[in-house]
Amino acid sequence: METLQKSAPNVCHLLQRTALIALFMSGLGALSIAQAASDVNWPTKPITLVVPFAPGGTTDILARDVGQKIGEFLKQPVIIDNKAGAGGTLAAGITAKATPDGYTLFMSTIAHTIAPGLYKSLNYDFTTDFDPIGMVAITPNVLIVNKNLPVKNVAEFIQYLKANPGKVNYGSAGSGSTEHLAGVLFGMLTGINLTHVPYKGGAPMMNDLMGGQIQMAIETSPSAYPQVKAGNVTVLAVTTLKHSSAYPGVPTLDESGVKGYDFVTWFALMAPHGTPAAIQTRLVTELAKTLKDPKVTKDFEEQGVSPGNMPTVQLASFIKSETLKWGKVVKESGASAD
Repeated sequence: METLQKSAPNVCHLLQRTALIALFMSGLGALSIAQAASDVNWPTKPITLVVPFAPGGTTDILARDVGQKIGEFLKQPVIIDNKAGAGGTLAAGITAKATPDGYTLFMSTIAHTIAPGLYKSLNYDFTTDFDPIGMVAITPNVLIVNKNLPVKNVAEFIQYLKANPGKVNYGSAGSGSTEHLAGVLFGMLTGINLTHVPYKGGAPMMNDLMGGQIQMAIETSPSAYPQVKAGNVTVLAVTTLKHSSAYPGVPTLDESGVKGYDFVTWFALMAPHGTPAAIQTRLVTELAKTLKDPKVTKDFEEQGVSPGNMPTVQLASFIKSETLKWGKVVKESGASAD
């Protein structure tokens, strides 16, 4: 009897602990169920798509095309949030720290695999702080010059550069942007030193190119195309090894004498790391539908853009390989954005 009385408190304590553990586990279960329900019901409010460059540039143009159609499929508006600065790394750093709930997405570009080689330190890791949703588009860049420059082709332009050292400045959407490194590569392959003038986006850069404040740019096709078509700038070449249907009769830089020049710009939709798998799967599905939409494909084709066609797993590997590749190019060129 005495032994039973002594053991009673221990039994009660054990029962209390068991009850607490059961309550805790049921709470976790409830949270899991709530999270699952939240994922299934997503989205219930507008989604923000962060664009790392100013309005009017290629990244912005593509983000608006794709964002509008994805919003239609999801039955919630996709709001474009332009956060220009530091060659796209300002927006990347902000978005990397956003709550991973599917309501903040990011339009990344090749610039984000170039940046780790250009900047000594970044407040995010592009390969680990983001989850890839899908490749949106790939496009050539085009070598364009101010229409008053007395050149009609690449050979004449190179002669002009050599005859007028220090008089030609090239613009970009910011240090570390595709236009920046495209210019670096041009200088490396031609042996010509060019002065780089960074802007906060493709649109303000284009305005200064047309105004004559700068004389050259190697701009992405969608941003350049309207001005080329309108005759506001002169196009000399495309940066890919293949011709572009958007620029009939325009030669490649490689066949124009800048041997080995091959530069393709890409754009990918990303989400902050940790975004629920169910939401990522939904986004992958809606992006695939978007890229097959007749209006989107027509808009892309008119601007010399090809829709992305790369599985999510492959995109993750591609981003890692691109980061390594451009890191080596940047190191060899000696370019820096700091």
